[in-house]
Amino acid sequence: MSKTAQLLVATNNKGKLREYAELLKGLPFELTTLSEQGITEEVEESGSSLEQNAVRKATAYASLSGLTTLADDSGLEVDALGGEPGPLSRRYAGENASDKERNDFLLAKLRDVPREQRTARFRCVIAVATPGGGIAMSEGVCEGIIAFAAKGEGGFGYDPIFYLPELDKHMAELSLAEKNRISHRAQAAQQARHILERLSRIQ
Repeated sequence: MSKTAQLLVATNNKGKLREYAELLKGLPFELTTLSEQGITEEVEESGSSLEQNAVRKATAYASLSGLTTLADDSGLEVDALGGEPGPLSRRYAGENASDKERNDFLLAKLRDVPREQRTARFRCVIAVATPGGGIAMSEGVCEGIIAFAAKGEGGFGYDPIFYLPELDKHMAELSLAEKNRISHRAQAAQQARHILERLSRIQ
C-alpha cells in the first residue's frame, strides 16, 4: 500500500478530529476529513444503537468518498436513567443544544439522585468501512460517575460532568494526552489501529 493512502475520518466534530489525529498517529494512512474531501452530505444518525449509527456513517461516507472510512458513534449511558441518553447523547437536550445546555439538562434530570446511584459510562463504537463494502468494528468503554456540577475546560460534550474516581478528576480536567490513555474513544481506536494495519497489508 502506498504511504499516501488516505483514511477518511468521518466527523465534523473538531474535538474528535483532534483526538483521532493523535490516536491514529503512525498508521500507513494519511488522515483526511469530510471538509477536505468537499463532502457536505450529512448522514442521519437514525439507528437505535451506537453500532447501527457507526456502520451507517462509515459505509455511507466510504461510498461517497471512495476511501477507507472510519466513523464512530459515542454515547453516555447513565444507569439511573435506564441507559439514557445513549445514542441520543448529542440530541438529548434538543437538536441544536450546546454542550453546556446538554450538561445542564442532564444535571437537572439527576438533581435528586444520590452519588452512589450516579454511575455512568462513556461508550464508543468505531466502524471502519472500505469502498468495496467491507466493515469491521471496535468498541471502548470508560466507567465513571455523573458529578453534581461541571468542572474543567478541556474535552467536549459531557466531559465536564463525567467524574473519574480513580483519577479524582473530571474528564474535562484531563490533558489530551491523559484522556487519550483512558477514554472510551482511545480504547476503541487502539483496536481500530489493528484493523487498519491489517487493511494496509491487503490493499
